Amino acid sequence: MNQLRNIAIIAHVDHGKTTLVDTLLRQAGGFRENQEIAERVMDSNDLERERGITILAKNAAVRYKGTKINICDTPGHADFGGEVERALSMVDGVLLLVDASEGPLPQTRYVLRKALEKKLAPIVVINKIDRKDARIQEVLNAVYDLFIDLDATEAQLDFPVIYANARAGLAGLTPDEEMKDLGPLFDAIIKTVPEPGGDPTKVLQMLIANLDYSDYLGRLAIGRVFEGTVKTGENVALVRRDGTIATAKITKLFTFEEIHRLECEEAHAGDIVALAGFSEVNIGETVTSAVDPQGLPPLHIDEPTLSMVFSINTSPMAGREGKYVTSRHIKDRLDKELLTNVALKMEPTESADSFKVIGRGELQVAILIENMRREGFELAVSNPDVVTRMVDGVRCEPFELVSIDIPETFTGVMMEKMALRRGEMVKMVNHGSGRVLLDFMVPTRGLIGIRTEVLTDTRGTAVMNRLFDSFRPWVGDISRRTKGSLVADRVGDTTTFALFHLEERGELFLGAGEKVYEGMVVGENARAGDMDVNVTKAKKLTNMRASSADDALRLTPHRQLTLEQALEFISTDELVEVTPQSIRLRKRILPSEDRYKKMRPLEAS
Repeated sequence: MNQLRNIAIIAHVDHGKTTLVDTLLRQAGGFRENQEIAERVMDSNDLERERGITILAKNAAVRYKGTKINICDTPGHADFGGEVERALSMVDGVLLLVDASEGPLPQTRYVLRKALEKKLAPIVVINKIDRKDARIQEVLNAVYDLFIDLDATEAQLDFPVIYANARAGLAGLTPDEEMKDLGPLFDAIIKTVPEPGGDPTKVLQMLIANLDYSDYLGRLAIGRVFEGTVKTGENVALVRRDGTIATAKITKLFTFEEIHRLECEEAHAGDIVALAGFSEVNIGETVTSAVDPQGLPPLHIDEPTLSMVFSINTSPMAGREGKYVTSRHIKDRLDKELLTNVALKMEPTESADSFKVIGRGELQVAILIENMRREGFELAVSNPDVVTRMVDGVRCEPFELVSIDIPETFTGVMMEKMALRRGEMVKMVNHGSGRVLLDFMVPTRGLIGIRTEVLTDTRGTAVMNRLFDSFRPWVGDISRRTKGSLVADRVGDTTTFALFHLEERGELFLGAGEKVYEGMVVGENARAGDMDVNVTKAKKLTNMRASSADDALRLTPHRQLTLEQALEFISTDELVEVTPQSIRLRKRILPSEDRYKKMRPLEAS
């Protein structure tokens, strides 16, 4: 059997994981010399390419000096932490990438903590050493501090350090040496990461860590063979998470070579493979011998902390743009998502037309909604809410560690904003470069809708990162949006005349000539409280002439909300209406009369 290494690449978002995989594949001969290759070849999803982030963990394999190296590329956002946890269950070592300028950030701490808990062998790669603002030695010291802070063992602290420029495909053992290629990194992987354990002669045990789907083969189960040997045509047992056992026949078996799957007849302990032949299989289940079934401990995934309610679209414009509009369609799509996304949960609500979706964060749920709208779904989504739990009889809520990198001049503004959101500053670092790094411990409730405000207050110069920390006692009410909404009071098309005279009332979300309905949110009020406005009002024509009558009206460009911004903006009595072509904001109760009737008792109390 060939020598084998299994490794995952982990890092904070945008520290160069997928770019490094590109250059590893190129230098290991993964592509022909004349082959046309897209940048970040592992980011195969449309949304991943558009946003420049990795959303789904993926597998590839390269060969170097007779050794096969299985590589798992993982997401960098904390919201997709479930993908990272699954990838770590298949490997024996990790490449920890750290930006030579930014250093360890919240997600670096999260992924490293998970890797150290699993006793994986770490290799630290200081990436982007060509940056003008690189702080190589300071960053390395910060990495050592992080390892010590996470209670790393003596063996884990003795990690090799590789200095790299992943985009150029260069690596070395010191930052100043003349670098030729990624050879030092390949050598470090072979030397540091242990060969996979397991005995090919023992009873088969393979843990399912990922799922895929083929139009020809059906569901594919991807995972690592921990013990024994798996063969095509073999009858196997599937030990489910609840302990029940099902049997199936393996119809196809694949291993990974470069970014492709190659069909093979058998695979041994240590291999990462894909199997076909299961009508129903879920992540965390064990493929084992049908004669002597032995299950592995199921994967443990951190609990989700944020919920949103998905419901059918009930607006007057429902059904005009989408293909799938009923609650049955929405439920089937969410059920399908739950099969492959173990970090998501779904709960029923009092209404048969609504479903409570619980996830890791706003971005994770927003990606799901974006995928659904591209597939032709229409739905309405509520504002995000946190998941609470009772600990020793005390109501607790999730807290997050927030790291904000801002220019020094905005330090006071940011501290004031976080104090209003019940945040406590835990760390402040001034590198002397004109920017300050502030760390706050803030309730997740206080962070809903804060990103846009932070960017506005710092004139777009802030870099904000978040990471779930723990559940702590409930801290009471937190004020969110201080301004109200501008709400359309009738059906029609917006006019330049009406919008021009409403600009002084607040910020508008739409331009002229767009269809609106009663109860639709058309802008943000400059003051507290909602205001019903007529955005369809046309200019009255008369026989009278005036010198200013024919002056052209020019509108200020309106604020076009993205899906994430819309979810951040809405308050508890509002919904986001999502269709394949539009994102609209609306009140839960559309008729203004009914809305005010419901509010009167609340105001009186």
